Amino acid sequence: MTAVELAAAVRSGERSALDIANEALAAIEAREPELNAYNVVLADQARAAAAAVDQKVAAGETVGPLAGVPVALKDNMCTNGVATTCSSKILEGWIPPYDATVVTRMVDAGAVVVGKTNLDEFAMGSSTENSAFGATRNPHDITKVPGGSSGGSAATVGAGAVPLSLGSDTGGSIRQPASLCGVVGVKPTYGAVSRYGLIAFASSLDQIGPFTSTVADAALALEVIGGHDPLDSTSIPQPMADLTGVLDRGVDGLRIGIITELSGDEAAGSVAGIAADVVAQVTKAAQVLETAGAKVSTTSIPSSVHGLPAYYLIAPAEASSNLARYDGVRYGHRADGANALAMNAASRTAGFGEEVKRRIMLGTYALSSGYYDAYYGQAQKVRTLMINEFNERYQDFDLLLSPTSPTTAFELDAKTADPMTMYVNDVCTIPSNLTGQPAMSVPFGVGDDGMPIGVQLLAPMLGEPTMMQAAAVLESAARAGEAK
Repeated sequence: MTAVELAAAVRSGERSALDIANEALAAIEAREPELNAYNVVLADQARAAAAAVDQKVAAGETVGPLAGVPVALKDNMCTNGVATTCSSKILEGWIPPYDATVVTRMVDAGAVVVGKTNLDEFAMGSSTENSAFGATRNPHDITKVPGGSSGGSAATVGAGAVPLSLGSDTGGSIRQPASLCGVVGVKPTYGAVSRYGLIAFASSLDQIGPFTSTVADAALALEVIGGHDPLDSTSIPQPMADLTGVLDRGVDGLRIGIITELSGDEAAGSVAGIAADVVAQVTKAAQVLETAGAKVSTTSIPSSVHGLPAYYLIAPAEASSNLARYDGVRYGHRADGANALAMNAASRTAGFGEEVKRRIMLGTYALSSGYYDAYYGQAQKVRTLMINEFNERYQDFDLLLSPTSPTTAFELDAKTADPMTMYVNDVCTIPSNLTGQPAMSVPFGVGDDGMPIGVQLLAPMLGEPTMMQAAAVLESAARAGEAK
């Protein structure tokens, strides 16, 4: 059952929240040895929370829109009294004294938290192979990656263990694993969902969003976690728009543009490496939208080809600053040293993994004296150019369409030795992080290898309602077999 269906069944008394929690925990236990999707499973806590929901229902009290729905949280979201590690040794055993705002809102809506999911360390990666606690595997083929960095959250929904999980998206870390695991993944407008309690990677890019098996579940989850939060200075001061109420409006009359630079046609200036089977599914999705009444055409956004290099200067620079707090003094891992400087260096050397160290060094170099203007400053100019070009295109189009990931899921260890090859996995998703605009991945058929493919819908700022309308049309067509 979907999250919407489970919550309705619990509210009506048709289903017990405790039974649902036990079913989810059993499903997690059955797949966890091969998937490694969780850093911690909160079985006792989940059962207690589910029993409390059942008691409210029995007493005739109001329960929330996610009553009894099992939910998994990416392990970079603070949870009061529960270890939150970012899949890093430097935070191993750290227990936050408070909940992230999204956690509070989920629990207040009646959701039952079943565990914290594995991720690339500090959300830095595209395969969930950079975790200090081992790689997560794709639920459709355990020899392949689930994507990253929110691979655990994507894998557990893709495996059917839970109907809803939360991830974070800095350069595609929700949408790319959603595509590879065959689930819905949404990156909201920057500021539409509170980042309070999200352990920072790159603060101007990070956003929290849901993984679900259906578009309707994603819309409901966003309504629950979205809206203004005074604890987050970047929070947009308005409530989340109605998303569940627009899903049946269709796309008749909408103007949708296919981004040429992400179309796979290298002769037309597209970025290299987008597989033919992925392009074929995007073409089919465009045809579905056109048949449903949308006006579909191609459009060019030249700056989108520069998104990857700009991102890999801006994000590491912000990470270099944000991760400076892990110094072995205040909290987290601490190694012995002859003096404070030696202790600090030893703690960070032992606590951080190779990819995190690589990005800290890249960011520190980009911010250093004599190089700031040439690297970080130049990347910010590209970001501004990209924002302007996307805003210009949204004068002519209501939505944009592209692949989510350049390929289907690849083999474990296939790209770990070559960071640049790994970074290219984010080429289609990075632009929306740099612009701050919303985007989502919708499952739409499979590739030549039988693995899932997601197509990406992109929208202007606060364009989530229109994006959800189109996503519902694509979902309906995919279920009807039109994605084959």
